[in-house]
Amino acid sequence: MTMPIIIATCTLLLLAYVFDLTSRRSKIPSVILLIGLGFVVKVVAGIFGIQLPDLSMALPVFGTIGLVLIVLEGALDLEVRREQLPFIGRATLVSVLPLLAFSFLFAFALQWATGAGFQHCLANAIPLSVISSAVAIPTAAAFKKSDREFVVYESSISDIVGVIFFNFITVNDNIDYVSVFDFIGEFLLMIVISLAASVLLGMLLARISHRVKYIPITLAILLIYAVSKEFHLPALIFILFFGLFLGNLDQLTFVSRINKIGKDQRDREVHSFHDIIGEVTFLIRALFFLLFGFVIETAELLDGNAILWSLGVVATIFALRAITLVSVRQPLLPLLFIAPRGLITILLFLGLPLSYHLDIVSRSLVIQVIILCALIMMIGSLTAQPRTNGNNATS
Repeated sequence: MTMPIIIATCTLLLLAYVFDLTSRRSKIPSVILLIGLGFVVKVVAGIFGIQLPDLSMALPVFGTIGLVLIVLEGALDLEVRREQLPFIGRATLVSVLPLLAFSFLFAFALQWATGAGFQHCLANAIPLSVISSAVAIPTAAAFKKSDREFVVYESSISDIVGVIFFNFITVNDNIDYVSVFDFIGEFLLMIVISLAASVLLGMLLARISHRVKYIPITLAILLIYAVSKEFHLPALIFILFFGLFLGNLDQLTFVSRINKIGKDQRDREVHSFHDIIGEVTFLIRALFFLLFGFVIETAELLDGNAILWSLGVVATIFALRAITLVSVRQPLLPLLFIAPRGLITILLFLGLPLSYHLDIVSRSLVIQVIILCALIMMIGSLTAQPRTNGNNATS
């Protein structure tokens, strides 16, 4: 079975690469094609009676690694300048306000429908409120620079706020002033850790002369993230912070040891690191969505009990998004349609404590919402202005 497994895996990943290459022209998000390909593989395996192992346990692993790498890759692309602060502020508002509004509205709806406690309903609502940077950032790669940067900021902040909000609700049995103060302390601690770790890793990246250096740095990033998560710290802040740190070294004059190596050499190191992260991110992201498509059951796609809730959820998501974009005077097109749910939604749903689970928020509902949002995102791809070198972020 060794050779057939290698052949099948390589073939699927090469097809994923073809999807990625052609998505800009076809305007079909590669995530839809990857999920569909994984689903087709499962159906074909069933037709030919091929016994395949249960791969569902691998989803959280690939998903977590993929989330870290995608946020890091997006942050490395961003330039932070004083004149961009209003632009970043708008992206933050468009990220946070709909997330909070949807979470509370859907939680009230779940409480009305089930009679469950509001905290449990809120925990079930949060996974569906978060924009997936794993889907949004690759889709926005073909957009003009201002739209692309807006999507990177917005989706990365959405991931961070969503994860922090979810952990705060599920970790604390009772929400009171003590839990709020604990949360503030954890947040400040993570800022300090992020600053120290970013400077240290940046120095290592600049000073290591061994031919193998980028993979150890990447493993160290994943290790810091995982350890921080084990202590319920908002670990994605470190990933965003480190990416912004490396991508904006020119403006960080206080990091003298890194800047001493010379601008050209430093830029080459960061560029090479960025390339490695991009390659590994593609691999992990492709494997995750192929696996996700593989574990989908036909009955979950066609579950009539979930479809009405799914349509209501999607309608609410885009209504709130439209209101927020108009409120901050951000152009509706193509950003209105770029609100996918995906990797982070699946991770949070899988991380929901068993005692919190509600029957309404089922796998069927999550899968249907992800697919509907991805289909709507295709409209955004069709209405987007193509990427050019001269476009700059607006302030």
